[in-house]
Amino acid sequence: MKRARNPAHRTPIHLITAIWLGTVLACTDAPDPQPQAATPGEERSEAAAAAKTPAAERELILATTTSVRDTGLLDALLPDFEKQSGVRVRPVAVGTGAALRMGRDGAADLLLTHAPAAEQRLVDEGIARQRIVLMENYFVIAGPADDPAAVGKAETIEEALRGIARKGAPFISRGDDSGTHKREQALLKAAGLEGDGALPGLTETGGGMGLSLQVAGEKRAYILSDLGTFLAFKDKTQLLALSKREPSLRNIYALLPIDPKRFPNTRARAAQALVDYLLEPETQRRIGEIGRERFGTPLFHPIAGTAPVSAGHANEALAAPGAQAP
Repeated sequence: MKRARNPAHRTPIHLITAIWLGTVLACTDAPDPQPQAATPGEERSEAAAAAKTPAAERELILATTTSVRDTGLLDALLPDFEKQSGVRVRPVAVGTGAALRMGRDGAADLLLTHAPAAEQRLVDEGIARQRIVLMENYFVIAGPADDPAAVGKAETIEEALRGIARKGAPFISRGDDSGTHKREQALLKAAGLEGDGALPGLTETGGGMGLSLQVAGEKRAYILSDLGTFLAFKDKTQLLALSKREPSLRNIYALLPIDPKRFPNTRARAAQALVDYLLEPETQRRIGEIGRERFGTPLFHPIAGTAPVSAGHANEALAAPGAQAP
């Protein structure tokens, strides 16, 4: 659903700025493992790994979503990969739409995103070599405990959204072409809520998931969020997950290595090394444990290897096992 950028429907910039600064300066609720000083043995191991890695492949750019940053997933997984491989990862956490554009422009070596149709287009166009499923969770509609639009009583997500519209209840949208925003637009279309004014209480933040959740918490508003980021920020927002789980809310994350045939400067071997690491059984196990102790449920469920990989324009010398989402 495309909306005119009416200033009346946008969060005041001072509010977004204040919340963003609070996020940066405060200790967040996301898992945030503290770096440990390397032992002499670890330092030698890192030096040996770096020595085996060609200089041009000792760094890679990972364009990804704000949700994998805000949940602490990258902080939990990347340090071990960097120690083992000698490859430094530079994550660029943006909305999925922006991450996919980085891939299209050859400005990233590897993508980690959650917009299946848009991802498959990059494979079909020869920009990404493969689409490799990594993990999943679900989208939820979160809202205030008093639930004025009775979202918790709705039988379907479409019914829930129509209830929010009828009530004129405040609804926060990222409005940033992210994977979450793309899914929100598809759900609103399915509910018959298209065009300006379809959601009278709509406010667009233009920001990431964590920031948008905090805006929703301040306004006691409804919001569509991935489950992982919702849980990581639940204590800050005091919002509840109100919607029921259903197939249209399934949220699949996939890896897309950029094709060096299309962009010769792509650090394809470094990207493939990270893909291989993320698909390892031990890494998959760790993904399935992140958040479990704190929230009683993992923030993501690993699903690599559940179906044949989308071959696309894969180079067999660099190909890795994986799975294409249904």
